[in-house]
Amino acid sequence: MLKLLREVFRTGEATHKYPFAPLEVAKDFRGKPEHNAVSCIACAACTIACPPNAISMETDVAAGTRTWSISYGRCIFCGRCEEACPTGAIALSPDFELAVARKEDLTKRAVFSLAACPSCGEPLAAAKEVAYVLDILTRSAASPEEAERARFLVSTCPACKRKHDVEQLARIGVERQMENR
Repeated sequence: MLKLLREVFRTGEATHKYPFAPLEVAKDFRGKPEHNAVSCIACAACTIACPPNAISMETDVAAGTRTWSISYGRCIFCGRCEEACPTGAIALSPDFELAVARKEDLTKRAVFSLAACPSCGEPLAAAKEVAYVLDILTRSAASPEEAERARFLVSTCPACKRKHDVEQLARIGVERQMENR
């Protein structure tokens, strides 16, 4: 018995004081994904990258909203969402304690408004996504005309773009016929 006690005292503490003291995690520990709705543009890159489909987006055209949601019960903490996000709006935290009293508490949601096409008024994409792309294209435009063309292409729905292109082609055809006379 004394031999055992001597061995115990020589070894010291072999366990952590968790949960009474915080548990140190590794620097690259992949914990709970934290979503920052302010910097999120609702582009759905994280939903495409998520292997277990823990992240989803639902678009309600009637309400003009897009709802982003993550189910921590399905999440495998792989970090693909963090890699795919173009704005860094989702990042893995060192938090690993996900115990909740209700299953609904394992889901986090964020609602984004949709931008409407200026021609027909139909919902196009998330307003923040349109603004993000427009900002990038405007800054990279070589001329004001190119910037205006980018603005038209980004903020107009595909049906209105087709209609505009058909009208342009018809106008070009009429101009050519007038030149040939």
